[in-house]
Amino acid sequence: MADEKIQFNREKFAQNLKKRKAEIGDLRLSSAESRNVVELDQTKMGRLSRMDALQSQAMSLESERRRQLELEKIEMTLNRLQSGNFGYCLKCDEEIQVKRLELDPTVTLCIDCASNK
Repeated sequence: MADEKIQFNREKFAQNLKKRKAEIGDLRLSSAESRNVVELDQTKMGRLSRMDALQSQAMSLESERRRQLELEKIEMTLNRLQSGNFGYCLKCDEEIQVKRLELDPTVTLCIDCASNK
């Protein structure tokens, strides 16, 4: 019965993942400028302003790195959906609880395997 529930929701999972992928793409475009190289010319900007700009750039670069990781997880999940492996633990091959998948469809381990890492 759980497999039927996963089967029923596969299209919903795929739609949600594609929607999130588009959102990440929009975020990447809107934050591209904040990841640009900070100009360190002292005649154009004071020391504290440069420090703030460098900190802002570092935070933006880290956000971009996390977005990229999320995109990779989404792509892997979409591939698992397409191949029919979605919803099964990569470690023990048991079904992952639907509630767990609804919370985060990119999870690859059942709760038992995830807690025994």
